Amino acid sequence: MIFALQAATRGEVGAEARCAIADAIEETQRAISDLRDLGAGLHPSVLTDRGLRAAITSLTARTPVPVAVDVPDTRLVAIVESTAYFIVAEALANVAKHAEASEASVRIWVEAACLTVEVTDDGRGGAAAEVASGSGLAGLQDRVAAIGGTLSIESPVGRGTKLLAALPLEPAVSSAAGA
Repeated sequence: MIFALQAATRGEVGAEARCAIADAIEETQRAISDLRDLGAGLHPSVLTDRGLRAAITSLTARTPVPVAVDVPDTRLVAIVESTAYFIVAEALANVAKHAEASEASVRIWVEAACLTVEVTDDGRGGAAAEVASGSGLAGLQDRVAAIGGTLSIESPVGRGTKLLAALPLEPAVSSAAGA
């Protein structure tokens, strides 16, 4: 999105449009920076105080790409909530920075003894190759594995990305070890 906006400023547009585009670029860069900070491990107080649904709703409100949200209003073990939150934060940061998507969705549900987190976008795909390169996605795999969960990424080039994590509701590690 930033690249498209920057390209638009090089075209023949009026001063008012150029100013609006510059503002949009700045706002998008701030949102991406905020999302990266969250993905780096800063624990938002809304997650502790009000739970996963409120934290993800707050997160998606600052995301430059429209995001549909379907998250239950259920409190879970703190490490499970924070792991789910950071999965969503990193995935949405990648959507904003790399996917060139027009929309995304976050769905979270509880089934049996598992919390499932699904983040999808309609962007350019190709994200699965980034896992091996030590990217934020590789860090997510480590975070999820640390509590006994699994993470899969489907990202065919040109067809968007689907990130799916399955987290045990009763992780095999203590809260002090993880997120």
